[in-house]
Amino acid sequence: MAMSMEKRDEMIMRLVHYFITEENYSPIVVNGVRDEIWLQNQDGPYKIIRINGNYIHNKEQYDYDILKLNSVMRQVRRKTLSWSMNALNILLDVNEDVSLEARKNIASVALKNGLIKSKSIVDYFPDINHKMLLNEKGLDLMIDVTNDINRKTARDNRVYESIFRPKKIVMTHLLIAINVLVFFVVFILSRADLNVLNLLRYGGIYAPLVKNGEIWRLITGGFLHGGIFHLLFNMYSLYVIGTQIENFAGKWKFLAIYFGSMLSASLMSCAIHTNTVSVGASGAIFGLLGALVYFGYHYRLYLGSVLRNQIIPLILLNLLLGFMMSGIDNAAHLGGLIGGLLISMALGVQKREDFKNRLNGIITFSLYILFLVYIVFFR
Repeated sequence: MAMSMEKRDEMIMRLVHYFITEENYSPIVVNGVRDEIWLQNQDGPYKIIRINGNYIHNKEQYDYDILKLNSVMRQVRRKTLSWSMNALNILLDVNEDVSLEARKNIASVALKNGLIKSKSIVDYFPDINHKMLLNEKGLDLMIDVTNDINRKTARDNRVYESIFRPKKIVMTHLLIAINVLVFFVVFILSRADLNVLNLLRYGGIYAPLVKNGEIWRLITGGFLHGGIFHLLFNMYSLYVIGTQIENFAGKWKFLAIYFGSMLSASLMSCAIHTNTVSVGASGAIFGLLGALVYFGYHYRLYLGSVLRNQIIPLILLNLLLGFMMSGIDNAAHLGGLIGGLLISMALGVQKREDFKNRLNGIITFSLYILFLVYIVFFR
C-alpha cells in the first residue's frame, strides 16, 4: 500500500533537514521530476542524494527509476565537471516484493517504519536516525525545518559572500607597475634597442648562464619584455586574471602563486630550450590560469560553466597558438600552468581547505620543482 501524502511529505522534510543542516548538502534544481528532492555535496560520502517519494510497486518500475536517476546524474556530472559520481537513492515508498538490487555507483535504500536500517548507510551517517526530528509533526515540523535551513543558508551565504565579493586589489596593480617600470628603464638603458643581446644583458633567461650560477635570471626574466605590444598584451592579461586570483585567494597567496609559477615557468624553459633567450610575464600568468582552474574546480557549482566554457578553452587556445607560432616560449607557458595548479593545491582554497590535499600539494609541487632543478643543473 502506498504511503499517505502527509506522511510522505513529513519524511521528505525530515530527511532534507538532516542532510542540509547536519551533512552540509545543498539542493539541486532538477527539471522534469515530481515528488523528488535532489541534494549534492562534492565532499560527502555520496556526492548525490536523491529522496524519492513516488511509490515503487514492481521491479520494472524500479529499473525505470534507476534509468531516470542515471540520466540526471550524467547531467549533474557534466555541470560539476566530475569524472565519477556516486549516489544514495532513498526510496520512501516501496512495495515489499521489490528487491533493491545494487547498481553501479548507486546505493538504493528503502525507509522502514520511518528509519534507515541499512548498515552501510548508517555507517556513513551514524546519527541519521536520531537527528531527523522524528518527534515533531505537522506545522511544528515545517516551522523548525524552515527555520533551521534558513539559518544554514544564511551562514553559507555569508561565507560565499566573503570569498566572492569585490576586494581592494593591491598586488596585481603593484606587479603591473613594476613590469612597466622595468620595461621603460631597460628601454632607456638599451637606447630603444630591445634586441636579444640587450635583453640577455639586463636579465633574460638563458639556460647556460643559469646553469653557470646566475639563478637570479629565473626571476628577472619574468619582468622583461621584448617590445611594447608584448608588454601591453601581458599586462592586460595580468590585470584580468590577476585581479580575480587576488580577490579569491588574498594578496599573499596570490604573490606565492605568481612567483612560484614564474619559477616553474623559467625552470621549464631552461629544461627544454638550452640555447634560447626567454623573457616575459606570460609564464607566471599561465600559472594564475592554473590557479583559476583549481579554484574554479572547488567552486564548480558556482563557476562550473565559466570554467568549462571560458577558462579551459582560453588555456587550450593559447597553448595551441604557442605551438603554431614562432617566438613563443610554450615550455614556459606549460611550466607556469603546472606550477600554478600545484602551488594552489599546496596553499589550499579558502573555506575548502583540506590538510590531506594541501600536504599532497606541498609534496607534489616540491618534487616537481626538484625534478626541474635536476634537469636544468645536473643532467
